[in-house]
Amino acid sequence: MFTEIEHLEIRIDQLKRELIQTVRLTGLNSHDTLFCSQKLDELITIYQRNLKN
Repeated sequence: MFTEIEHLEIRIDQLKRELIQTVRLTGLNSHDTLFCSQKLDELITIYQRNLKN
């Protein structure tokens, strides 16, 4: 079973790959790219908070 940190790391890696693919398909400034980037930022923030605790 994964810890919360491990689960976040896996999801962050997935979102990184998704972001790269979205940029390739829709462009750097598309709504889809920005939305994916925001989701990734949120997860990274949560991850960093968890590391502090």
